[in-house]
Amino acid sequence: MSELSHVDREGRARMVDVSAKTDTTRIAVAAGELQTTAEVVALVRADDMPKADVLSTARIAGIAGAKKTSELIPLCHQLALSSVTVEFAFTDTTITIEASAKTKGPTGVEMEALTAVAVAGLTLHDMVKAVDPAATLNGVRLLTKEGGKHGHWVRADTGNQVAQSLAVGPSPLAESDPQQLTPHAVSNPEARSAVVLVASTGAAAGSRIDTTGPVLTQWLTGLGFSVRGPLVYADAEIAVGLADALRLTPTLVITTGGTGASPTDATPEATLAVIDRELPGVAEAIRQRGTAKFPLAALSRGVAGLAGRSVIANLPGSPGGVQDGMAVLEPLLDHLLAQVAGGGKHDNQ
Repeated sequence: MSELSHVDREGRARMVDVSAKTDTTRIAVAAGELQTTAEVVALVRADDMPKADVLSTARIAGIAGAKKTSELIPLCHQLALSSVTVEFAFTDTTITIEASAKTKGPTGVEMEALTAVAVAGLTLHDMVKAVDPAATLNGVRLLTKEGGKHGHWVRADTGNQVAQSLAVGPSPLAESDPQQLTPHAVSNPEARSAVVLVASTGAAAGSRIDTTGPVLTQWLTGLGFSVRGPLVYADAEIAVGLADALRLTPTLVITTGGTGASPTDATPEATLAVIDRELPGVAEAIRQRGTAKFPLAALSRGVAGLAGRSVIANLPGSPGGVQDGMAVLEPLLDHLLAQVAGGGKHDNQ
């Protein structure tokens, strides 16, 4: 039976001695949601709340909270944090929070990531309570952690709850309800992880609602992936988003948006900068499927390729383009990912 690390043999609380542990890079990602009203979500997105900039204030509070974790949680060690990020997304009645923390040392940063989410969420509550005093902070949980002797850990139900609440349709090629599929076990060493990345200046600024990211998230969850995101970045910051998406070496990264010919569309360039090898046939198949129904789909410059052992595929930022991309990718994914992992050789038939 496993023992609690923070309790000694006499049942007394203790601070774990980590002096003998090896210094490694440690990363943790946590999430939570503020359940509120559609009115509050609209006000926050429009930056029209009675108080100051809600999201900026909550982000700063979350980062500060992570740095104060050892003072707030009695048995936590003081850590030299090298990075803390706090990001937000929206559904009709929810503001979702995702925080990551990184350090190099002998112990993990799970509590720092969780504290960042909790403090950011409580700050959101404080900022919106004049309009919705009944708002609730829910589901504060660890999504992933990296480093130390246990290596990579992914929560089994990491599938984003934003997608579930939007009640989007099932996989374009499957009749079964994705929510009825059994999630893979945390202990599965071959568990597949995915990141959904949205390039949208309007969605990042809160002036429009992105519907493509949640669709992709639910689809991937239904296929058995543990999913991080959707992570929303302005078009000009998509390279930063890709770097963030790749830092935990996910199996798959799917981007949506920023593939057109406008001056701000930079997703293909950012992708080409991080991939080692292209998969031109995948990108062309997505373009051809879209063009067959909508000639302007030929203007998409999306690319696909491999960044180490992570597969990256760019999809257009339209709902139709995303549906086309899912339909092309779904029958390819198992074989493609097996090949990238070192298996799935072609059969001579």
